[in-house]
Amino acid sequence: MPVILSAVLLIAAIGISSLSRKAPQQQKEAPASATVSETANVQSDKTLNDMRGVWITYMELSMAAESDKSEGAFRRKFEKLAADCKGFGLNTLIVQVRPFCDALYESDLFPASHILSGTQGVGAGYDALAVMCEIAEKNNLKIHAWVNPYRVTANETPKELSEDNPYVKHPEWCLECESGIILDPSNENARQLILDGVSEIVKNYAVDGVQFDDYFYPTDIGNADKAQYEAYLQSVPQERAMDLETWRRFNVSLLVSETYLNVHRVRDDMVFGISPQGNLANNQKLCADVENWCAKRGFLDYICPQIYFSLDNPALEFEKALSDWTALDFADNVRLYVGLAGYKAGTEADQGTWLESGNILAEEYMILKKNQRVNGMMLYSAASLNDSDAQTEMQALKTALTQ
Repeated sequence: MPVILSAVLLIAAIGISSLSRKAPQQQKEAPASATVSETANVQSDKTLNDMRGVWITYMELSMAAESDKSEGAFRRKFEKLAADCKGFGLNTLIVQVRPFCDALYESDLFPASHILSGTQGVGAGYDALAVMCEIAEKNNLKIHAWVNPYRVTANETPKELSEDNPYVKHPEWCLECESGIILDPSNENARQLILDGVSEIVKNYAVDGVQFDDYFYPTDIGNADKAQYEAYLQSVPQERAMDLETWRRFNVSLLVSETYLNVHRVRDDMVFGISPQGNLANNQKLCADVENWCAKRGFLDYICPQIYFSLDNPALEFEKALSDWTALDFADNVRLYVGLAGYKAGTEADQGTWLESGNILAEEYMILKKNQRVNGMMLYSAASLNDSDAQTEMQALKTALTQ
């Protein structure tokens, strides 16, 4: 979609402040003339309601350190993950398929991920996402493709980039910060690459949804985009120019709105969601305008804040964070899910408050079930299901999920 038309749509919305690689045959492409409001009404209630999801990270999918990196070994690993999740009472897998501008699937746009082969750009010899879709369907589980839209590297991971990595091919599309390299949110070519990458997944795989996580503008962005902002200022009348923070929020929201529209144009049964920071105020630091995304049609189908806090966290209690989110205005097509911190169970996190009880996660889940605004939850992450330190918490949560 031309950038001018996209900008017009966004301004109107926010007002500026075993299917292998084929999708199911019954899924029809939405007509090119479909509007955002039309496509917003076609999602499956089964996909959106009663969400009991779990994030499966690239670390949990990694085959890089395994002596056997074959498809058979990956299948066995994911079959166990799926069986564990289903047995726990979960119904949706959120699998990390593009963590570093790379792909755990067959892509014409991004290099093969080092997560499977050990070296970015070197294929694993099989299509991991096709395998995961097949196994999810066999277990009657939904599956969402989790994408890090901007991230190229983070804290020197991956250590080596392939020749076909977007940063290597087009460094002018990227920004370099202390914490790593990202695709420049203000760059039209970078944004189109992200959009095309999402469309590639939605067209070719039987996923039920696509999810962006909470990495937008990094907090250490500093002056990395100074030249881009100055070029923007030169391109608009002074009286219409956005300040730096507004401009950055606009860049992110433009990508979000275009992603939503593209997803629904390709698949009328698809959902697009975002999992932002659980502390509502922190999202402004990342230029993520979550309030508008929730309140206006045309941005997302669901939002799942990562409320990774104990009930008695001195910095921010779980119920206080939850109340901040439920107090927001929500468009009638937007569902609210809540991310729970399985990885903190049985640890000294949140100033030791996770050690005060063995059923914090279960209590938090029951709080969510009683809240009419909340449509479900997602657990971070699958590794916590078998973590020895978390077993008391996990058993209590499993009982709550399955009762």
